[in-house]
Amino acid sequence: MYGREYLHSPPLFTHQLSHLWIDFRGIQDQYMREHASDYFQNSRQATYIQQQYAIQNPMEFVGYGELSWGITATDGPGCTRRKVKGTEREFFDYVARGIPDGPDDGTLAPWVVLASLPFAPEIVIPTINNMASLNVGVNSRYGFKPSFNPSFEDPTSPTGWWVTPYHFGVDQGPVALMIENYRTGLIWNIMRKCPYVVRGLRQAGFNGGWLEQ
Repeated sequence: MYGREYLHSPPLFTHQLSHLWIDFRGIQDQYMREHASDYFQNSRQATYIQQQYAIQNPMEFVGYGELSWGITATDGPGCTRRKVKGTEREFFDYVARGIPDGPDDGTLAPWVVLASLPFAPEIVIPTINNMASLNVGVNSRYGFKPSFNPSFEDPTSPTGWWVTPYHFGVDQGPVALMIENYRTGLIWNIMRKCPYVVRGLRQAGFNGGWLEQ
């Protein structure tokens, strides 16, 4: 997809959650050995594909672009239809949004961009800096609101478009863990020393990299 080979899964979060705990860099199961890759590189590809999808913006949603992407399972403006610039759009509540085949209703999730930090910091950091310039809660107690939708006008919002009023722990957790994995590798290093994790990975067919140390 977009010139990149990867194991496809539409919502970006599915390329992240197992990586919160386990360092998949350089270790491979049979599938990844056959494809000369690993699951860390696979998630890096998925991150870049998300950005490329937003750049091409096939559904022409407002706000998508090189520095504005992140489509995943998250809160949305609600199950409804309305016309946006003359085109009827379908919007959703909490749903597993994904690319390239959707569902996609113009809702972006800053948290899922932040949770991609270890995979592709060179595109995540500029994107987060751009999102920080929007009025989507970056200076609030819990940081960015989990999702927003510039295509869904909302006159009650300071931005003029929909921003979720909520925060979700299931979104906040990956952000905290992946920032620390990017900074110091703390969680990955702890889990490398867990004999149950090591045994489970080996029994699942993984080898190479730090598993051989």
